[in-house]
Amino acid sequence: MDMDIRDLRVMVTAGAGGIGLEIARAFVREGARVHVCDVDEVALARLATTDAAITSTRCDVASREEVARFFTEGLGKLGGLDCFVNNAGIAGPTGRIDEIDPAEWDRCIAIDLTGQFNCARLAVPHLRESANPSLMNVSSLAGRLGFAMRTPYASAKWGVVGLTRSLALELGPDNIRVNALLPGIIAGERQVRVLTAKAKARGVAFEEMERIAFSYTSLKEYVTPQQLADLVVFVASPRGRMISGQALSVDGDTNMLS
Repeated sequence: MDMDIRDLRVMVTAGAGGIGLEIARAFVREGARVHVCDVDEVALARLATTDAAITSTRCDVASREEVARFFTEGLGKLGGLDCFVNNAGIAGPTGRIDEIDPAEWDRCIAIDLTGQFNCARLAVPHLRESANPSLMNVSSLAGRLGFAMRTPYASAKWGVVGLTRSLALELGPDNIRVNALLPGIIAGERQVRVLTAKAKARGVAFEEMERIAFSYTSLKEYVTPQQLADLVVFVASPRGRMISGQALSVDGDTNMLS
């Protein structure tokens, strides 16, 4: 299926590895032009050798100064912006609320929620100039259900859902589509680390923690980064032009942000 997005100008945060890289590559396969940022300098160096078509900037989305540089460089490379993917995020600490270091709370909120604000506020003026503008904010299943002993992460991801719904209403008159991506249990090393930490905190085996995690999903399978990327590309294409204000849950169902 031709997504009709050749030369679409796309920027992706945390795009040198993991989900962000799969999203960037999926856009490139459809003929889009992509600029990413990442805080991981090793991953950025690797990206320059493996994916020459994807340009990049070193950026911590919690820093407004670095985000401004990311936009200056990205817009300079692309000549404008049609799609922005707010993907950057960290897992944050695992523990009971009275055990969490306040500095770890602050850092998680700064990256997972405020980082999306930092980027969206600079993206929107350029998206208004696009004929096919869209903004995708990556949240989580935690942004719909909440997770015990993951309060910083879950709070940030609930915030992303609120940010998305508000922006969808605010930017609808500008024809800018705004959606949130709520992945379920994603295959990969990061998910293993999260489940391992939660199992340790609860005093249960990894397999039991994995079973509990899947109990929140409709399809009892790991979601792959490639599946997430395919959904993001579709929503950003002209075929997805009527999709806005949605929490796109990649665990078997799609729910409106209401």
